[in-house]
Amino acid sequence: MEQIHPLPDPAEPALRFSLPEGLVANEFLRQGPVAAHLLLSSGEAPRLLAAFPAGNSATGLWFKPDGAPLRWNGAAQIQAVQGRDDQGRPLYGIATEIGVDRATLTVSGAVLSSARVLRDYQHDGRLPLGMHNAVHFTGDSVRWSRDRLDGAAGYAIGLEVLNGRVGTDAHGRITLSAAAGRSLRLRLTALSGEPALQPLPPAQLLRDPAAGTLRARQSLAFLSYRDKLLAGSWRFNTYFGRDTLMSLLLLMPALTPQAVEAGLASVLDRLDPHGAVAHEEDIGECALLHGGGGEPVYDYKMVDDDFMLAPVAMAYLLEQPGRAAQWLAGPGADGQPRGAALSRNLRLVLRLAGAYALRPGVAALIHLKDGHPTGDWRDSADGLGGGVVSYNVNAILVPAALRAIAALHASGLLAPYLADDATAAALARLWEDQVPGHFTVRLDAGAARAGVRACAAELGVDAAPALASLPAGELAFNAIALDAGGRPVPVLHSDLGFALMLQQPPAELIERELAAVMRPFPAGLMTGVGMVVANGAYTGAALRPLFGPDRYHGAVVWSWQQALLAAGLARQLARGDLPDRTRALLAEAQQALWAVILPTQAQSNSELWSWTWADGAYRMQAFGPGAATADESNAAQLWSTVYLAVRPPLAAGTMSA
Repeated sequence: MEQIHPLPDPAEPALRFSLPEGLVANEFLRQGPVAAHLLLSSGEAPRLLAAFPAGNSATGLWFKPDGAPLRWNGAAQIQAVQGRDDQGRPLYGIATEIGVDRATLTVSGAVLSSARVLRDYQHDGRLPLGMHNAVHFTGDSVRWSRDRLDGAAGYAIGLEVLNGRVGTDAHGRITLSAAAGRSLRLRLTALSGEPALQPLPPAQLLRDPAAGTLRARQSLAFLSYRDKLLAGSWRFNTYFGRDTLMSLLLLMPALTPQAVEAGLASVLDRLDPHGAVAHEEDIGECALLHGGGGEPVYDYKMVDDDFMLAPVAMAYLLEQPGRAAQWLAGPGADGQPRGAALSRNLRLVLRLAGAYALRPGVAALIHLKDGHPTGDWRDSADGLGGGVVSYNVNAILVPAALRAIAALHASGLLAPYLADDATAAALARLWEDQVPGHFTVRLDAGAARAGVRACAAELGVDAAPALASLPAGELAFNAIALDAGGRPVPVLHSDLGFALMLQQPPAELIERELAAVMRPFPAGLMTGVGMVVANGAYTGAALRPLFGPDRYHGAVVWSWQQALLAAGLARQLARGDLPDRTRALLAEAQQALWAVILPTQAQSNSELWSWTWADGAYRMQAFGPGAATADESNAAQLWSTVYLAVRPPLAAGTMSA
């Protein structure tokens, strides 16, 4: 490899920021053709990882634990650099100096590929066939490199020991050693040959460039590109349909029309021929591994995103009468009008929802796709507790999509692309009236209290506030899903936020579900460090561990779910048809929710966090190293930037920079 050189000074200022999170230091840099996220994972399983939005690629080094927690330091001034591989092809990336509180380090693994490959390796140590690195040594440096599987320019990562040498131990493992009496100082270089993405210019991103917190603005800028919005870094540095749509819905008041249109176009361009929304794309080397021959491979296994497009498109198009018709008429990636692509999705929604009208019942509801244990945003294997019919999809998203279709028809915007269909509004009423009843959970007081006591004992938290909040009689709430037998899975969940944001629920439903959610955990979802997204207290002993604070969709706090509920509460308070009692409960919930959002706002930019219980209180804990979890959360998450638009009521306080 030719010598590494710093990139010339950019015409535009570089985007540079840090997001420390638990045991992980996160450093971000975007400059010219370089966009990179460097992670320095300290603790008992140390790791260095550089992730690039270009090709969703990444390079990482794992180190052999020696029984004592390790601590990295430095790296705040990462540099954008360029080099060439052995065939003279350009590579772009970063270089920085870092320190570590050790005199020696032993490398246990080096993986250079798609970020998806590194995620799988982090989880279970497996690698696809063909992932062979070339290793190059000098007396004080070591570099790993490899071409992409198709022979294209690939990846490189190297370490130079600035105060010592590189060698091998008795087992042939690579060791880094400092001079006697010194701690290691290293120079890290990480490079990728994948084609760079084109950032969305700052003037086309936020209506108010000073809106919200600096952390959120920086994260949104890092994740925003002309042809897509990235879901989150480092683990999801590419397009995800659901993440794009939900982020657009919540961010819309803060985004420029160009930014909203870029996001919507990215979804429309990736629809399948039937109108299904692509959940995720495999690009770069991941596309090669999944049979794409270098072209993107799209995943359509999710069901919720198919019903998200219509409400988000409606929210934008009906607010932009001067642009909407022209934008819909403009060409998509296939050269056809965007309105034609949108109409494919709307026809899919009408067809899927129409089956329930023909034969109402659980069998006609929207099920997860055969062979897939996931299908909505709770897309870990246990996120729905074994359920196969999601409450969120069926009780909320389907009728919301139908309402949106009816509104778009009424606007006349769809006339050039889709014949008027009077069934959408009637179908929406049918789903709103009949479907939620399939999910109702009813527990007598004794069973509810027993579940709360058992859950509190298992997690070591104080049960008293939760028990005191329970009603004297029956407890009722909506299940997270139905199982294969059509029975409710009695997990309390946070998806009320979707209903408040996308529907106009009746007052009695708002009051019942709001009371259930706002109770102290483990009776409800509220803790001192935020609203958890699931509570398994009312399930049996077998299911409860699937919803603990170490589970990705368990008793953990997702930043955007709190924002969704906050936005939904504000939307319901703007209604003029709710009784005073309901409005009072909404206002009380709004104040209580912001009372836990604001103290944790330093964490609000990240994907999720967990907690511990100590000295009679909840303590925030990063989800990842140091917790009983397989991986860290994303430090920069697209749908966690939504506080740029979701703002606290004046009485609750303000979000600080």
